[in-house]
Amino acid sequence: MTAVRRHTLRTAQDLLDAGLIRDAAAVEQVARTYAVGLTPAVVDLIDPADPADPIARQYVPSPEELTTTAEERADPIGDAAYSPVKGLVHRYPDRVLLTPLLVCPVYCRFCFRRARVGDGEATMTEAEIEAALAYVACRPDIREVILTGGDPLMLPAPRLGALLDRIGAIGHVELIRIHSRVPVSDPGRITPDLATVLGGGDKPVWLAVHVNHPREVSPLASAGLSMLARAGVPLLSQTVLLKGVNDRADVLDDLFRALIRNRVRPYYLHHPDLAPGTSHFRPSIKEGQALMRVLRGRLSGIAQPTYVLDIPGGAGKVPVGPGYWDGEEGVVIDPNDAEHSYP
Repeated sequence: MTAVRRHTLRTAQDLLDAGLIRDAAAVEQVARTYAVGLTPAVVDLIDPADPADPIARQYVPSPEELTTTAEERADPIGDAAYSPVKGLVHRYPDRVLLTPLLVCPVYCRFCFRRARVGDGEATMTEAEIEAALAYVACRPDIREVILTGGDPLMLPAPRLGALLDRIGAIGHVELIRIHSRVPVSDPGRITPDLATVLGGGDKPVWLAVHVNHPREVSPLASAGLSMLARAGVPLLSQTVLLKGVNDRADVLDDLFRALIRNRVRPYYLHHPDLAPGTSHFRPSIKEGQALMRVLRGRLSGIAQPTYVLDIPGGAGKVPVGPGYWDGEEGVVIDPNDAEHSYP
């Protein structure tokens, strides 16, 4: 007997049939504005009996997304102002972002590019890629090319490999970084062929895995991460601090420990960006600092990411973690919040 192939849930009716929503009409309104996508791997992680399920909260549309606050904006970190050619963002002197496509295996409800990803002009043309690489090639200060999107691992392995080869052929580019949700949201895409493509080039390819909850580090995800690590791919993680998902110290502790067990170095804990319709996800920075202070006292240093904020409008990314040193008073605070004098 042939198994029934499961598909990605993309409509309100799909979600209703899967038992993940009750009000299809409200979700249809959201889906007309922002893309929807839940892979079978993600659906398997959701507990439909839990109205506060942290996996569902990340992926299942909510009517709350239809409320845009005054401070929210379609381009919250100012990508457009730093885009000299289509598909390229050059914000920092030594690195650029390249977005070869704007489709994802899943669509996160808090995504800062939510106004752009999904349908439409989803893939850069060959001419656009050529123009972007020409821009990089004539600027020797650029040492790193970061592939983002959308999700670059949605590209077929041969096509991705060809793009990596073209980037690697630019002499002054020292490394390539890829940001992806695929290892946790669609782990079946992590194949030996893909691992060879990522780990077999002349220039190092670092993979930053976007992951927000320990349940996302599933057995299938772990198997894919192991395959990548054994192929020589250095692994990092990026996490977004999300109200109702991971805004508790025990959840973050479990997540970061799960990552280092899988040879993934926690890199950034992002404060959520001011994307439209996402205010229900944003804790305060003070709340984030308090969480990081708790983790400092009980979690290995190699498991601790840097808590960062992308300044709205494009001014750049800065650390916003708690402070431990008061230079004027000569006081340093230890992980247990006790004060000590220091010359």
